[in-house]
Amino acid sequence: MAFLDTLLGRPLATHEEGHQRVGPLAGLPMLGLDGLASAAYGPEAALTILIPLGATGIAYSAPIIGVIVAILFILYCSYRQTIAAYPGGGGSYTVARENLGTIPGLVAAAALLLDYVLVVAVGISAGVGALVSALPGLQPYILDLALLTLFLITLVNLRGVKESGAAFALPTYVFVLSLGGVLLLGTAKAFLAHGHPIPARVPPALPSGTAAASLWLLLRAFASGCTAMTGVEAVSNGVGAFREPTVKNAQTTLTAIVGILAAFLVGIAYLASAYRIGATDPVGKGYESVLSQLVGAIAGRGALYAVTIGSTLAVLALSANTGFADFPRLCRLLAKDDFLPHAFANRSRRLVFGSGILVLAFLSAGLLIAFGGITDRLIPLFAVGAFLAFTLSQIGMVVHWRREGGARRGSMLVNGLGAAATGVALVVVLAAKFVEGAWITALLIPAFVLVFLGVKRHYASVEGATRLRGTVDLTAVRPPLVVVPIKAVDTISAKALRFAMGVSPDVLALHITTGEADLLRMNAEWQERVVLPLSAAGGTAPELRLLASPYRRLFNPLIDHIAALLDANPTRTVAVVIPELVEAHSWQYLLHNQRATGLKAALLLRGGHRVVVINVPWYLGEEPA
Repeated sequence: MAFLDTLLGRPLATHEEGHQRVGPLAGLPMLGLDGLASAAYGPEAALTILIPLGATGIAYSAPIIGVIVAILFILYCSYRQTIAAYPGGGGSYTVARENLGTIPGLVAAAALLLDYVLVVAVGISAGVGALVSALPGLQPYILDLALLTLFLITLVNLRGVKESGAAFALPTYVFVLSLGGVLLLGTAKAFLAHGHPIPARVPPALPSGTAAASLWLLLRAFASGCTAMTGVEAVSNGVGAFREPTVKNAQTTLTAIVGILAAFLVGIAYLASAYRIGATDPVGKGYESVLSQLVGAIAGRGALYAVTIGSTLAVLALSANTGFADFPRLCRLLAKDDFLPHAFANRSRRLVFGSGILVLAFLSAGLLIAFGGITDRLIPLFAVGAFLAFTLSQIGMVVHWRREGGARRGSMLVNGLGAAATGVALVVVLAAKFVEGAWITALLIPAFVLVFLGVKRHYASVEGATRLRGTVDLTAVRPPLVVVPIKAVDTISAKALRFAMGVSPDVLALHITTGEADLLRMNAEWQERVVLPLSAAGGTAPELRLLASPYRRLFNPLIDHIAALLDANPTRTVAVVIPELVEAHSWQYLLHNQRATGLKAALLLRGGHRVVVINVPWYLGEEPA
């Protein structure tokens, strides 16, 4: 317990939940890191697709980013309305389920859950990629660094919502100020140089074009660049994390995130064109990120470069926190609706949804290992889930406003425009990235929905099976036939036998013998320590049955004998009282076999509905009765 207190912090009481809510200043790093950090890898993802065009590819980057920013603005207006209409949070899942039906809601939830896993994997891999770009000697350790970063972020989130926002605030605001300052400086230089500034550090020369521009290539570049919009929905999903006034604080945070992101995207696109900066091969030997080239060209490789790239690295890696903030909350909503195991709805010691955090960490680690921690390999999987959730949310909001009627036509028009824009973008992203890996997303989302429906069916069947029809019948109750498996006549079995005889007059002690010597020893101990003392006191000792097991098996002879008892007593319950040693320290568990736990599991699985299993613990150091 002391170790957990040191690692995760003291347990928080339920009434302390209000103190864990945040305002816009903490909400921006908690829910906005994915959106802000995508400014570093979104434009680069688009420029990477344009590498075959060589120097001419730069000319297409600005129009592509312009379209992305326009869609971003539409999404901003739409999600401001979603926050006001659904202040309880839930985002796309809640909106789609309430307005379009269960299946669309589950599709949106599946898309978002998959997107959050990718947010974590892509964010961390992009952060590590930025580090390797600055320190190429670390390239062989990309995966190790990614997994270490994932572990640290998981640990911070297990410490609590407020703690994660506070922990990530410094790198977030340093990133915003430093990159914003560099972009302003670069814009001023470009303006004074009439659009042709002299770079402080000359970026790598752009290669000659090996292909001509085509509509398909440009659509693929747009699809990759759309990853810059994947964090927009995070605030609407996490509205419940904000303190009062909840809606206003959430909308303020959303405004700040979208405003800063749009400014960064426009600035990077303009300055990349002005300084003639393109993407380099992400798996090549001379890889350098677009942002590293741009900051170096504007400010050189001095202190400003170090601060900007250092904070970019931190924010990219920590952008995974958006997934950690929203994934567990969405899992909680699904669990409350019986579409996921109910454990996802339980708060852990720090009032966070620990099960969701740990599952997200596990899934993200699997993705990082599978793709080697390389951002470019993960990008094709990205954005499909996000845009599918965007589209379903916007269509759901159109239906919502239509039900409201009257003066809501303007709101319905905004969401309708959002649905059209994100729907077209979804088709483009899916078509452009399908062969490169988006087909995996297209298969996983229906698979998730089938899992949700399967969990729902299970809970429905359990509810039907356990529903009491009529009143509780407590008449004609008979004491059970009690069975006590014992290894030896000692204080552990003595405590179990005393308990058993208090439950029922019919007690049977069972011992598995492995040979003649063991049989003679057990008979002698039983006569000396149980039968004779009890007879002298005027009582009757329980019956001892010795079951031979020449192959030293424990569970099968016991279970077979209990099955025979059930057949011989068809109207009675058999209660199996299991004596169990409880060690004082965790390391002592390694020194003792855990047969009691194994026997309990075997009886629960194979014993049948008339078998009741009772553990009687004997604590190491306990005084004998």
